[in-house]
Amino acid sequence: MQRLARLVAPRFHYSWIALAVVFLILLCAAGTRATPSVMMLPLEHEFGWSRSTISLAISIGIALYGLTGPFAAASMQYFGIRPTVLGALAVLVSGTALSAMMHEPWQMVLLWGVMVGGGTGVAAITLGATVVNRWFTTHRGLAMGVLTASSATGQLVFLPMMAAVVERYGWRPVVLIVAGALALLLPIVALLLPESPKSVGLRTYGEPADAPEAAQGPRANPVTLAMQTLLQAMRRRDFWLLFASFFICGASTNGYIGTHFIAMCADHGLTEVKGASLLAAMGIFDLVGTTLSGWLSDRYNSRVLLFWYYGLRGLSLIYLPYAFGFEFFGLPVFAIFYGLDWIATVPPTVRLTNDVFGKAAAPIVFGWIVAGHQLGAAFATLGAGMMRASLGNYTLASMISGGLCVAGAFLVLRIHRTPKRDAEGASQPATA
Repeated sequence: MQRLARLVAPRFHYSWIALAVVFLILLCAAGTRATPSVMMLPLEHEFGWSRSTISLAISIGIALYGLTGPFAAASMQYFGIRPTVLGALAVLVSGTALSAMMHEPWQMVLLWGVMVGGGTGVAAITLGATVVNRWFTTHRGLAMGVLTASSATGQLVFLPMMAAVVERYGWRPVVLIVAGALALLLPIVALLLPESPKSVGLRTYGEPADAPEAAQGPRANPVTLAMQTLLQAMRRRDFWLLFASFFICGASTNGYIGTHFIAMCADHGLTEVKGASLLAAMGIFDLVGTTLSGWLSDRYNSRVLLFWYYGLRGLSLIYLPYAFGFEFFGLPVFAIFYGLDWIATVPPTVRLTNDVFGKAAAPIVFGWIVAGHQLGAAFATLGAGMMRASLGNYTLASMISGGLCVAGAFLVLRIHRTPKRDAEGASQPATA
């Protein structure tokens, strides 16, 4: 890798290759997390499982996806990024491939809840935050926006294809395709993802030549480090504001729309392919919106950006039940507005976490904030499934989700106004 870094140095910094590798990891992980949404109806029809039973397995996976994050960030400090990611990919390949043989609900809980949930928790946006902090001094917001957009791209690449395969061949070929895509990442990560710029003889992107070497986070037992960081962060009101706002973010994205939208479309007479195509369209707009959000978070007050993101998302969700009543433009309008805002919250949230907690602690603290995101998603997945089972529709779930987002818009305005610089001086305040 050091030789490759020297070869590309005259053209561009190796940080962009590291960013591209992580983009592929997050893209495939996003496709993996989206897979249960196209499996829900086929599993109902083949095995007679209820939607709430399937939602339970998915919600466990979503919760573990979040709870794994801080321990994954600590493991990356202790064992290294590459060994941690390779281990997670091996678990994901095994879990998805074995699920082709499942025929009992407990097997879905084990494979998609525990194995896939835990594996995707390592190959998650916490990985992106760790890599961006290690490889970039400038353009962190843009880099984080690009990585966050990988989730949208994963939907765009995987969902329509998976829905078409399910419609024609059933759900089993889908999980084998996902396992194959994940397996292809193993040699890419092994060959192209260095531990840090220093390991290939480089400085971070944008770092001045005369800058002192930045201190690395403490190298301690991953579980101890993750828990110590959590206990320290919990003393700060800003942690709870970031945690609560990201809980709402997860409830209104992965947990609700990401899991239930295709089934919701089926309730209104749309095919799985059409529902998946609408999700893919949201992915296109999210790719634009999230990348733009990263650029904006380098330049403007992240609290104000989050206020608008949560507020507009809430209004779009309140509109959603009525969108099905407009024959031609109802759902496309929702797809555009919701898509632009889907996970645009991530870059400014990462920026605020860096500003408040400092560069060294930020990846692990952000891992705990992501845990809040996924706990919100898990509650929404299970709650929306139970509401659909008892009420026969998703209207109440949409209203609750939208109302939470509006509340979140006001929560983020109370996050600390003046960022604190870390010991390396890497954190810089956003301009108002």
